[in-house]
Amino acid sequence: MTDQSPHWPELDWPAWRDTAIALQLRTQIIGKVRLALSPWLNHSWHVPLYVSARGLTTSAIPVGDRILEIDFDLLHDRLVFMTSDGRSRGIGLNPGSIAHFHETVIACLSELDLPATFDGTPSEMADVPPFAEDTADRPYDADAVRAFWRALIQVSRVFGQFRTGFLGKASPVHFFWGSFDLAVTRFSGRAAPTHPGGFPGLPDAVTRDAYSHEEASVGFWPGSDAWPHAAFYAYAYPAPDHYAEAHVSPAAASWNAGLGEFMLPYDAVRTAPDPDAALLGFCQSTYDAAADLGQWDRSALECAPGRAGIPRHV
Repeated sequence: MTDQSPHWPELDWPAWRDTAIALQLRTQIIGKVRLALSPWLNHSWHVPLYVSARGLTTSAIPVGDRILEIDFDLLHDRLVFMTSDGRSRGIGLNPGSIAHFHETVIACLSELDLPATFDGTPSEMADVPPFAEDTADRPYDADAVRAFWRALIQVSRVFGQFRTGFLGKASPVHFFWGSFDLAVTRFSGRAAPTHPGGFPGLPDAVTRDAYSHEEASVGFWPGSDAWPHAAFYAYAYPAPDHYAEAHVSPAAASWNAGLGEFMLPYDAVRTAPDPDAALLGFCQSTYDAAADLGQWDRSALECAPGRAGIPRHV
């Protein structure tokens, strides 16, 4: 398949599957450090990672009178711990066991005089042992990880532009280490029916907080064994009547009844003449379907897309 945009790299899930799972587990360990140190924020917005100029970052985590920041430096294959008093520690991102990585993270936190107790159980992953017991050697394909990160850069940029056209409550563009996806969500402002929960490895209380209010979400994930292709997805909660029948763009997007989401193959965006326009079309058309069929107050919630250096006209 021709790669028409050098900025949107090819992603082959089967080729980097084992590295992807190892990376997901490592991001979960760092995400759980942030979870343990941060007060709860609605929809679990205190736990994700963010795309950065070097890879993925926790952003600033207040710890007492200091700040901790943990960065996956994917350009240099290192995990870096930094504190506001000028101290730092680093771990190489190399092949090896999750148990060893977990042990080394705890050691780095202890050396920096930081709390080193956090949940040691993987989230949203079936048949995976606790971090401390995961002693199998796992690969680390640095080039594949960097390709994934470079895809995240482009997706984060387009999602960020889409986010500017909304006045209502909207999430940051953030990377959830549990489900291993990048997402941005818009909210109608109305409460939603209580979610039934039932997701493996995710407490129902967390799920119910995440879906406490009506939302339309769009996201990107690199693939999974159940869906072995990088793809974009969009869903509404609760899904309004006839949502699955809505016409969305681009033409490669379609409704997946098994997942209950609209799906768009990453390759359809990557190889499009204008990848940004293709992805923005998916974001906007799936949101339009949720908002129109769900009778959102669109005139009160929306605005013109933002432009650099130009204040929004009021």
